Amino acid sequence: MNASSYVGRFAPTPSGYLHFGSLVAALASYLDARHAGGQWLLRMEDLDPPREVPGAQDAILHTLETYGFEWDGQLVRQSERLDVYAARLEQLFSQGLAYACTCSRKQLEGYNGIYPGFCRNAGHDAEDAAIRLRVPELNYHFHDRVQGEFRQHLGREVGDFIIRRRDGLYAYQLAVVLDDAWQGITDVVRGADLLDSTPRQLYLQELLGLSQPRYLHVPLIIQPDGHKLGKTYRSPPLPGDQASPLLLRALRALGQQPPAELAGAAAGELLAWGIEHWDATRIPRSPTLAEAQLR
Repeated sequence: MNASSYVGRFAPTPSGYLHFGSLVAALASYLDARHAGGQWLLRMEDLDPPREVPGAQDAILHTLETYGFEWDGQLVRQSERLDVYAARLEQLFSQGLAYACTCSRKQLEGYNGIYPGFCRNAGHDAEDAAIRLRVPELNYHFHDRVQGEFRQHLGREVGDFIIRRRDGLYAYQLAVVLDDAWQGITDVVRGADLLDSTPRQLYLQELLGLSQPRYLHVPLIIQPDGHKLGKTYRSPPLPGDQASPLLLRALRALGQQPPAELAGAAAGELLAWGIEHWDATRIPRSPTLAEAQLR
């Protein structure tokens, strides 16, 4: 891919502060874009106000700046694009590709997260109901630049999935597909926890006539108790005074091999080295890495 055509992005959710796992994903996406001479955009995925931590958006931006990340263009917030999501959802609903679902969580217990289709042909009104997308009985597959070939049968392994919640909030799957296309994203670099979301996004891209980016899913950082580093488990936020050692750790987690003399380097020097020497083929293929092994 030539330099001028690469457009990457980092898209944090303000349900908490950035942690070391976030840093690994941000660094991978940043270095992949900058090494290619491309753009690196920043998008705030603030679709869920009840879960948003007050002050998290500002804290995320401040942390990225403190750690030396520089993004291109203006910050985009998903909360400013609700009309776009509404229009596309209405299109899918009017074409019969989506339908209203009134199922409660209790009704869906025992189905292992795979929707059994109770409301598929019920003809419920869309008001005060979730909206689900009909999925085909087909295998969707793609080649991930790190994880290799990934396949998923949407009907058997996922079922019809929600694109607007009962409370009226738009689902991640719909918003991310529309935003990536609108921003011209050519390469999505993100955590491996979203690997199994990708076939759903491929299907939405197909339905909406959108281009499909390349994908690279980096390993998740697992805490000693077995949980992935994340906001759900109150992982410690990135400290502002530890940018250099944590960037060095993140480079090593991504399989890069910074020389010993960079141990005391400033954040900017580490990023400059990473941009010049970035090699995505060195990223560990395992979808998880133990945090303890990275210290």
